[in-house]
Amino acid sequence: MFTCMDDAITRASELFKVLSTPVRLAVVHRLAHGESAVQPLADELGISQTLLSQHLRVLRMAGLVEADSGGRQRTYRVTDDHVARIACDAITHSQEDIA
Repeated sequence: MFTCMDDAITRASELFKVLSTPVRLAVVHRLAHGESAVQPLADELGISQTLLSQHLRVLRMAGLVEADSGGRQRTYRVTDDHVARIACDAITHSQEDIA
């Protein structure tokens, strides 16, 4: 069906699937602007730490974020600037459509 681009299209589709929930998109958007520990990030997004941890696990498994364990807290950051740009551009684009 897609011939030579099958793998790339499948991988891109998986990326969009991971980013398809508002919480995960918000996490990537927020982390695109700087790393954060879990609790401050949960507070900023207005969700529980437990819910955030579940979404961070999905993002980690997809290779979109990574964590450093420095002492008692894990600090998360985006691992791919392209993905961060996709998230930020999508949000910016959706705001332009509203205006």
